Amino acid sequence: MKRFALASALLFAPPLAAQVPPEAPPPVPAEDGLSLMERGAQLLLRQFLNEVGPKVGEVQEGLKDALAALEPALRELLEMIGDIRYYEAPERLPNGDILLRRKPDAPPLTGPLKPGQSLDL
Repeated sequence: MKRFALASALLFAPPLAAQVPPEAPPPVPAEDGLSLMERGAQLLLRQFLNEVGPKVGEVQEGLKDALAALEPALRELLEMIGDIRYYEAPERLPNGDILLRRKPDAPPLTGPLKPGQSLDL
């Protein structure tokens, strides 16, 4: 009987003082007017940005380097094409070639290529 009394006393005893695990973040004050769901979403997004932020910087640096490497070729291409409004929509041939035809009413080219001159890529 003593065992039964001891077991029931342990099962139905009131909990001890609230114990917060040491790794739990401090509670967010409710004074900011946000609901519990809003505060949870805010914490989740903050954690996501803390983890992803450095990677975004690395991607940005990689894009800057790629653009710096492509810049001379893009400038040359823009110089050859001139104004894009003077071209028809691109046409893809069955062999995979892509044609960019100039509109008939377009002014003559003033870039490095002369009419009738071709460019080998």
